[in-house]
Formats: sequence, C-alpha cells, structure tokens
Amino acid sequence: MAHPRSGELVRGGTAASADRTSARLVGRERELREIHTWLRDPDGPRLVLVSAERGAGRSALTHAAVERLRAEEIAVLTLGCTAGDEERPLLLALRLLSALKEHRFNAVQQRAADRQSVHALSAAEQGARTAMTDALRDALTQSPPVVLVIDDVQHADAASLTVLADIDVEQCARQVRLMVTVVRHGTVGGATAGDDGGSVAGLVRTAKASVVLERFALREVIAMMTLRLHAAPDAGLARSVHGLTRGVPAAVDALLSEWVQQGAIRVVDGHAFLIPRAPVPVLLDNDRFIVALRALAEPCATVAAALSILWPLGQSATTLTAASTGLSAEEVRAGVRGLVAAGIVDELPGQDGSRPRGWTFRIPLVAHTIGEQLGPLQRGRMSAAAVEALWAAEDSGVGVEPPVAAVLDEADEETYLPDRISDAGALVDRERAAAHLTAAAERIHPDPADKGMLRWLRAAVRLTEEPAARELALLRYAKAAYVAGDHPIARTAAETILRDPAESLTPAMLQQVSLLMVAATAGEEDWPQVSRLASATWWHELRLPALACLSGQSNALCLIGRWQEAVSLLERTEPLWGADPLPRALLEWFRACGEWMLGRPERFGQALTTPLAPELPTEVVYSLTMSQVDQLLGTWDLRAAADLLAARGLTPEVLPPHTRFLWLHLRGQWHEALALARGMLGTDQTFNSAPVQHLLPARTAAVLLSRGRTTSAGRLIEDIRDRRDGQLELFLDHAEAQVLRTLGEHESSEQKLLNGLRAAEAHGQVYGTDELWASLADLRAETGQSGKAAICVERLGQIAEQTGSDRTHLLHLLTSARVSGTDRPDTTHGLLREAVALARSRDQPFEIAVTLSAAGRAGVGARTHLHEAYELFDEAGAALWRYHTRTAMREAGLAVRGRKQVTEENDRLLATLIAEGLSNRQAATVLRLKEDAVANRLTRLLARTGLRSRMEVATAVLTGVPLVPTDR
Repeated sequence: MAHPRSGELVRGGTAASADRTSARLVGRERELREIHTWLRDPDGPRLVLVSAERGAGRSALTHAAVERLRAEEIAVLTLGCTAGDEERPLLLALRLLSALKEHRFNAVQQRAADRQSVHALSAAEQGARTAMTDALRDALTQSPPVVLVIDDVQHADAASLTVLADIDVEQCARQVRLMVTVVRHGTVGGATAGDDGGSVAGLVRTAKASVVLERFALREVIAMMTLRLHAAPDAGLARSVHGLTRGVPAAVDALLSEWVQQGAIRVVDGHAFLIPRAPVPVLLDNDRFIVALRALAEPCATVAAALSILWPLGQSATTLTAASTGLSAEEVRAGVRGLVAAGIVDELPGQDGSRPRGWTFRIPLVAHTIGEQLGPLQRGRMSAAAVEALWAAEDSGVGVEPPVAAVLDEADEETYLPDRISDAGALVDRERAAAHLTAAAERIHPDPADKGMLRWLRAAVRLTEEPAARELALLRYAKAAYVAGDHPIARTAAETILRDPAESLTPAMLQQVSLLMVAATAGEEDWPQVSRLASATWWHELRLPALACLSGQSNALCLIGRWQEAVSLLERTEPLWGADPLPRALLEWFRACGEWMLGRPERFGQALTTPLAPELPTEVVYSLTMSQVDQLLGTWDLRAAADLLAARGLTPEVLPPHTRFLWLHLRGQWHEALALARGMLGTDQTFNSAPVQHLLPARTAAVLLSRGRTTSAGRLIEDIRDRRDGQLELFLDHAEAQVLRTLGEHESSEQKLLNGLRAAEAHGQVYGTDELWASLADLRAETGQSGKAAICVERLGQIAEQTGSDRTHLLHLLTSARVSGTDRPDTTHGLLREAVALARSRDQPFEIAVTLSAAGRAGVGARTHLHEAYELFDEAGAALWRYHTRTAMREAGLAVRGRKQVTEENDRLLATLIAEGLSNRQAATVLRLKEDAVANRLTRLLARTGLRSRMEVATAVLTGVPLVPTDR
C-alpha cells in the first residue's frame, strides 16, 4: 500500500530536527508590545532600558523591535558593543555622534555635523569628557526623528556611559529615542551582578522606562520547543528541558540542538519525546555560557569544577572544595565571588539574611557540562569527599555541632548520594556503598522518571566482590533492566549468569534468569536468536538445571507462536515441573496460553479463577496477572480483566503502559490512550510478548483511522512491519485491511485478511482470527460475494462455539445480520436486538456505538440507536464514524441538531483528509461521496476560513491552527 509522504503525521518515532531559523519571537510578545508603544509615542520616554541575564533573549527581542519599527518606516540606527570596548574611553560616545551625523540629511545640517564630528574626535583623543558630553547633547537635540539602539551596553567604556548618564536625555532628545540593552544577572548582596555597579548603574537610574526579561515559565518553554521542533513536546521532555535550563532561552536552544544532534528526541504523530535513558549532553566549548566561564581568571574555573560536584552540600561545599583542590579557603571564597559576579553561580541567602546557605548554578546544564569535563579520577575524588561527609553526618546523628554536611533543599536528595557513590566507586567503603546503591535503586524501582536506578545497580555490581553476592547483584540488575525496557542490558546480564552460574543460585532463580534472557532477546526483536532458543540443543550446551532449560525453551516457543510445540513439550515434562509452586505457576500459564491460542480455552479459564499459591513472590503474582490481563484485553474482555484485577487486589493504576493502553482503549478513553501510545511509539517501547505483541500499534492505527487519518494509520502499520519481521501479524493484517477498505481498495483488503488467516492456520492459531473472519464476511457481503460471505459467517460461528467468547459471539451476530441483509428482515432484526443487548452487557462504549449504528441502519430502533451511537462516537473522538452515522441519520429522516457544529465537524474531517495527502477522489471514497461533492466542499471550506490552497489547509491541520471562519 503506497502512502504519500507529504503532510506526514505519524512518523514512527523519527528523529526530530531543530529549527533555529524561525523569525517568530516566542515568550516575549508582551515586552515587545510595551517597547514598541514606548518608542512610537511622541510623548513617551526618551530612554528605554532592556536588561536581562545572559542568554535571556535580549538580542532576539531587539531585532524584533527594530524590524517592527522599520516596517512602519521609522528610522532606526543600531550599535552593538562588544568585549574589549570597555578599554577604549569615549568610544561609544564617538560612535553615537557618527551615527547621528549620517542621519542628518540636509546640506546645512551636514556641514554643522562635519564640524561637530571633528570636535568630537579631538575630544575623544584628549579624553575630554565634558567636550564630548556637550557635542553629544547638541547632536541629540538637533537630530531628526530616529530610534538609536545600543545593544550589550555592559561592554561599553565607562567614560561613554558617564557621558550618557550626565546628559538629560529626556530634555535634549526631543526627536530621539534610545533603546539600550544590558546584561545584568540580578541583585546579590545589594550590588548588581553583571556590571561594575557604577557606570551602568548610573545609566540605569536615568531610564524612565525599563523592561526586565524574566526566565521562561514552563508554558513558554513548551511554546519555544514546539516552534523549534515543529512538534508538541511530551510533558516529560518539557519538564526535563525546563529543569536543566531554568527557562533561559539560549540554554533551551543549546540543549535541544545537542539532543537533536544525538538523535535523542523522537517525533511521532506531531509530538516529540525523549528516548529512555538519553544522556544529558554537554555544552560546546563555543557556547556563550562556557565562553563566559573560560573568560574568568583562576581560581574561578577550578572552584566551578569542584562546585559542579559539591554545590548540593551548601556551606560544606567550600570546605570540601579547598580540601579537594588544594586551594586556600580565601582562594575558594574569591573564586565563588567571581562566579557569582559573572552570573555563573547564584548565592542562596540564609534564613537570617546574613550568611548564605550555599550556592547553586544558575543553569543546571552548565553545572552538568563542567562536571562531565572532569577526569574520572578528579571526579571520583570529589565524589568520595562528598560521600564521606554525608556518611559522617549519618553516623554522627542529628543536632551535632558544628553542623555536618547535608544536602540542600534545592538539590535532589534522593539521587545525590547514590550518584556520588557511583562516581566514587572503590574510593569509599565498597560494602556500604553497594548496600546503599541497592537500597536506593529499590526505592525508586521501576524508575519511570529515569533517575538512575540502572546506573546505581551497575555500580553495585562493580563494587560487590564476594562471588555469591555479586551474582545476586547481577541478577537484580538484569531484572531491573528488563522492567525499565533496556532489553540489551537485561539480555547480556542474564546470559552472563547462565553461561557460568554460581552455586548459590537455586534452580528457581535460574529458571527466572532463563525466562528473562529469552524475553529480553525477544524485546530486542532478535527473532533468529529466539528461534535458536526454542531448540533444546541450544540449552543443552549450558550447565543448567533441566527446569531452567525447559522454561527457557518453552518460553521461546511461545514467543514465536509455535503453540502446539510448546504445549506438547510442557505436557511431556509435567513431572519435572509440576511439584514446585513457582515453576508450576509459570509453566502452567504457558500451557494454558498455548491451548487457548489453539482454541482450547478450558485451562485458560481455570487459570483465571484458581487462586494462586500463597508462597509465590509478589513480583511473580504481578507478572502473571499482567500477562493474563493482557490476554483478556486482547480479546476485548474488559469486564473479565477488571474482575481479575479486583480478585488479585490490584487496581488499574498499577497497569504497565502497554496494558494501560489496552484498558483505556476498551473503556472508550481514546484521547488518553492515543497520548500513551504516542509516547511508547516515539520511544520504541511498544514491545510486548506474543500473542499480544502487535495490539498497541494495531489498535492505535484503528483509532487514527476512525479520525480520518488514513495515511497515518497505514504508515504506522508499515513501520511496525518493517521492525517486527518474522512474527505472526494477525492484528496488523486486520488493521491494514480496514485502512485499505476505507480507501476503497477492496481486493487488497480481502487479500490482506486472507494472508492473516493463512498464517494463523499454519500455526494452528485460533486466537485473533475472529476479527479477521468477521471483517472478511462483511467485506464480501459489501462486494456482492454473498456465498463466500456465508462461509465466513459459518466459520465465525464455529469459533464462537469453540471458544465461548462473548466478543466472538457479538461479531457473529453482527456479521450474520449483515449477510442476511434484507432477504430475511425478521431474522436480521432479531440478531441485531440480541447484539445490542450483548454489547450493552459488555459495557465498552465504542463497541456499543458500532453495534447501535448497525442496528439503527437496519431499521432496529433507528431514532434511539443512531442518536446514541452518534454521541458515543463523539466521546471517543471517532470523527469518521460520527460522520457516517450522521449520514445514516439523514437517510433515515432524522434531524441532526447543531447546524454550525456539523459544518465545523465536516470542515475538520475534510481538512484532515487533505492533510493526510488524499486526493479529492480518495477523499470522496472515504466520505462515500462523489468527487464533485468533495471539490465543492473544499471550495466552501477555503471561502469560510480564508485559506487559499490545499497546502494551507494541510499546514493549518499539522500546526494545530483552528479552522475558524474569517472576515477576509
């Protein structure tokens, strides 16, 4: 199935790109309006000051202000000060005079300006500040209307700034407006950091109007990221960026650029996500923040390096810095003062307002960069000093004087000490370090925020010397890695254990390791290796108990869909595993699943109702329950899944992401389900074991299709097929067939369904084929193949009887009614009434809506059923289903309320199809209209919205611009 690439929405987690060329100003609109108003007002202030810390966007705001003024044909002259200007007295004043000279345009004024320029040059050469003040005052007084912009005035020479401060600009510059920008890092101890406290401060005092550029709040960072990435950032990504940059725009740009360069930001469905465990990048050497640090004299750089590791310890950080670097206490204090003055570090005031509690970096990304540039030995020694100080505090107890080291509230106490222990390694007590790291990892397991669980457990393995304890530490690391979705680490660690198992590991432990290794291999989608693991020969090469080999082999057989082989193997070996509760619980579940896949549901039903052995570990109970819930949700049995959770004392809040998606989908919470799916697809976290390994992408595609996003749905399926080669793809086959059918490609749709059924038959699999048979029956009935459709209905009925599934029975009722058609109206209506009652008893909103729609179209309770289906489709956001139901209502002579709303919905749906790259003919097929009708609708859409082309419509949809009527 070919899909155009224009207007791409679902991009399968493609790498993001960072656009730093956009001229649009983000987050400073209020300040820009304010400055623009002041500079245009004849009676407004003559001097406008813009101050901000480094990287806050002074230059961007200045450029936007200048462009807006020039667009209104207002004369603007711009001057920029640079580092080194401060060493040339009166340079800025002379440049201002020169600029004003060029602006004066008539001959008389020009001759006067020439004489004035000569006097000014002489005054500058002689350092005659008074003469320069007079000359500049005269130039300002006589100048035609102009806006003078002076950027980065903190670099200007002190003499020029004194001249400007001495001139009463408000009185002499009647036709001139000055806009001055300056870097100021805030107030520290009563003096302004970032300037000399004298000359710039004097200029500041003369300004009647000023704007201070504050840091961006989270919402402004999100707006900036959306513009840069052309995608809406995920909440987690936005929080990470805001936390690392503290909302400083230049830092946001730098961080995004580096993450994009690394390929760490992925985009799916117009949303951007950070891949799991993406390392925080370091700023480049030419970055403005690093350049500012490098410009400082020693001991600032040395102190900054130490503080990057030690600042969370507050006042203790200076003592430890001196001890770690060899600097004296006074040198450390001097270094801190220099860092504060340069805007690198902030002082944290104490409660009494006198002695500071400590210091923190203004931008955490800068601290991270400095720390990462340390050598491992240097980093390790400083970390060891922090660890020893904090352990001494633990050992000494509370209330000890003098106060011992403690982590500041501004730092993350939960992660600071484990991180320092990981860096210190063998430089601290190994046993205590390993114990602390293990405990810290267990506290945050499974670490959804990626705070450091795997890093700490890896360090614990390195620090553990006793062989038996080290093996247990490695096993703990492997399990945690699998739960966190790091399948390569889990696989490597598990195979390391299996290749040379320690005597301390019990057969039950080794069984868990073998299962883990196979599952992690599948998680890496290394299907050739999983096939090898399904062979007894592979396992016989290892020195393992028979139980571990059997468990690994049977798990591999299940993962590649060789259900009959798995069942036969487990039946033959039941005496080996049937006595011990833990092996029995796991392998009995494998057998129950295998039989269920083959259409024998008895043992599966027993597994759901039989209480689990009380001695089973909590993690095994959870794992089994989640697998069982997955299978139930895979067969659309929401009620049984809810009952099972309640029986096991669990709630939906504990469901892992994949399972939670299935849960939300069946509950009709499609907006939440789609948001969850985007994140998993964007970060490649969609893997789940057979038989439900393709449910998430398949049902996501169905949701997209229900919203008219045909191309997006098809592209998602293609992407998953490319990455999941070698597995049964029944759910993908069904989803793709639905896309093809919607586009009118009936033959291709039928072939896709038949391919899925043939593959299932080759594996002896019954599970999942009911959806294929039902869709095939419906398609064949629609295309006039009534005989073939009847055969499909008969097969579907056999499966319903064989499995006892309510979902399959509902599908059988609906397809039977469709195939019966108008030939047997009484039979058809009876089937549909039974279907409606069954669907309502199952309490799944979208399933109910589909059933009601089918019944209403056939004349069964049309008025009630169609209206109810219409509202249910709206709740799910199924715009295409709602559109077709609206059509059915009109065909049935039923009124559709809300003419304006209907028009807006039709416009949005048509615009979506256009954004998906569909031609008018394709859109007509999807909407079941004539091509001319679609062309007319598009013409009316353009007229209502003021958009001028299909491209503009697509752009509006892709960027989220509302399609609202315009007065143009």
